[in-house]
Amino acid sequence: MRLRYSTTSPYVRKVTSTAHELGLLDKLELVPTNAWDPASDLPEDNPLGKIPTLLLDDGEVLYDSPVICAYLDALAGDRLLPGAGPERWRVLRNEALGDGVLDAAVLVFLERNRRGEGERSAWWEQLQLDTLARSLDAMEPLVAGFAGDVDLGQLTFGCALGYLDFRFPELHWREGRPALDRWYEGFVDRPSLQATMPRDPA
Repeated sequence: MRLRYSTTSPYVRKVTSTAHELGLLDKLELVPTNAWDPASDLPEDNPLGKIPTLLLDDGEVLYDSPVICAYLDALAGDRLLPGAGPERWRVLRNEALGDGVLDAAVLVFLERNRRGEGERSAWWEQLQLDTLARSLDAMEPLVAGFAGDVDLGQLTFGCALGYLDFRFPELHWREGRPALDRWYEGFVDRPSLQATMPRDPA
């Protein structure tokens, strides 16, 4: 399997940390991809022009991170995503909440770094920052229920909080969220997260 990836993408980190947890990382051939390069051939594999994109050995292509993570988990026997029942919906809800934090954070990053000075919208940025704050507040009480084996929702929370540390340390997301802070400080020590820390290209 070939994974089109970037070292800075939190969605890629979600996939690679999932693969690490499942013992599948060595099954992935990592293909560095700059999705912002107009000359990139990424749209030939993924019409959305986004990473991560997973090219399977049989020629099938999967995108985006929830689909790829679910596929990897199915390969490993449903270890991170329960197959049925209330627990499955809880994990999927938490995954969606973590993905929503990532979506808002990435939109803020793009607004600040990809738009020209005269094209930026303070209103749009504040809308995303408000979404971030609400979502982090919603995450705060949920971590009390995180016990036992790791799941896909927890991994997504971890990647989301790690991205905020990477791109937005000035937001001080830990303030007023002591439970989330304590949980993350323990969770980030997992080998899967340590091995996939985001970094700017050399």
